[in-house]
Formats: sequence, structure tokens, C-alpha cells
Amino acid sequence: MAGKESSRRGFLKRIGMVAATAAIANTAWAQVDKLSSEILPEKPVLSPEQSEFMSKYTHWLEEFHQMAKLQKVSPGDSENNKKLVALSDEARAWQDELIAYMRDENFSRHYLMVTEKVTQTI
Repeated sequence: MAGKESSRRGFLKRIGMVAATAAIANTAWAQVDKLSSEILPEKPVLSPEQSEFMSKYTHWLEEFHQMAKLQKVSPGDSENNKKLVALSDEARAWQDELIAYMRDENFSRHYLMVTEKVTQTI
């Protein structure tokens, strides 16, 4: 029984971290919106690898925002919370790849533009 309680406690901690991340992300998105509209007038050209990554990121971002919105309305929805944790784990898995791509100014601009666009539509 102690193992289940420990596992449940760990799960709830992760959900709390996801909720906090979503709250922080919303604030960050507002700043990105402001900055990108001021300094990012055109769409940069990306390599095929960067384009593939951005496609994956755009899909992930849309899904994450939908799950985060549902989590705000229904924080006790365990199925949604599990999906949020899985999405967070997925993003963590390609964090090093993102960091490497962000060294490219064109990619960074595109990343900010996509983030802004998806955030505005959601």
C-alpha cells in the first residue's frame, strides 16, 4: 500500500509541475507575442531537419495547449493529466535537439513565430 501512495504522490507532484509550467508558459507566450510582432517581420528559411523539427514542435504545442486548457477547467481529470505528463516527457526527450537548433538565428526567429501563431489561435 505504501508503494501505491508513493507512486500517487509522485504523479501528483508531476501534475503540479506541469500546471506550473503551463502557467509560466502563458506568461512567456505573452512576451513572445509582443517581441515577435516587433522584431520578426518575415518567415526565415529552415533546413529540412529544422523544418521537420518545427512540424513536430507545432503539433506538440497545439496538443499541449489543448491539454493545458482542459487541465485549468478540470484539474482532476486523471486521463488528461497523464497526457500532460506524457507531453512534458516528450518535450524533454528532444530538448537537446531544440537547444542545438536555437543557436541558428533563422531557426530561433521561426520558432518564435510559430509559437506566437499557435498561441494566438488557441
